[in-house]
Amino acid sequence: MSVLASEWLKVRSVRSSYLIVGISLGTILLGLGLASMAAGMYDDAPVEQRPTARIADLEEVLVIVPQLCMGVLGTLAVTSEYATGLIRMSLTVVPRRWPLLAAKAAVVGVLSLVVGPLAVFGTYFVSRWVLGDRFSGAYLTSFADKLPFLLVTSSTVVVFALIGLGLGAFLRSATGAIALLVSLIYVIPMIVGNIPEPWSERLGSIMIGALPREITGDIITTSVYGSLLSPPAAATVLVLYAILPLLAAIWLIRRRDA
Repeated sequence: MSVLASEWLKVRSVRSSYLIVGISLGTILLGLGLASMAAGMYDDAPVEQRPTARIADLEEVLVIVPQLCMGVLGTLAVTSEYATGLIRMSLTVVPRRWPLLAAKAAVVGVLSLVVGPLAVFGTYFVSRWVLGDRFSGAYLTSFADKLPFLLVTSSTVVVFALIGLGLGAFLRSATGAIALLVSLIYVIPMIVGNIPEPWSERLGSIMIGALPREITGDIITTSVYGSLLSPPAAATVLVLYAILPLLAAIWLIRRRDA
């Protein structure tokens, strides 16, 4: 418990943590602005064009903001100690090493478990409030039907936080870890989307962006991702995204000096 308390103190005593959390929750305001803009465009459109007007789920599109932010927080939770040399003191106090990384994962994971749902659900509710029955009732689906997807989407924020932590511990470089995080969100899906079929859909099905829809069984044919995995397989892949970087980091941190 003392290790957990120490790691929590480290996170909350750094100004950047508050900035990152604030930007993550700022997704709600961004969703409000985009929904208001979309509503205005819909209202100004000719009546005959309105039935064919469509809008993406803003909570699904904007989740990349808290994903990246909490991923950065996870990265900084460990790389900042390497940069300042504080890691030597931490490993002196906790010589077995893996409990230190486990405590960091617990703190970052719990914080992301709070921030993720707040950002995702908040964006959903403000979008639903603003858009109403516009866009063929895209936001009129009952909340109970939408809840599983919102929960899974929120969980991806936690996954990115743990990926960032694992990459930071493995690489010891904030720049390298953040670059890989950005690649997971933007670069790799773009590359996969341009690979010839059937590999585009096969690889697209294991991208993090595809997993929430696959887990909930909500297949969207217009998605840039694939949709080949069953819900249990997709859930397994999502868990592996979080676990494998941490396992690699634990293996490496036990075999090299601070």
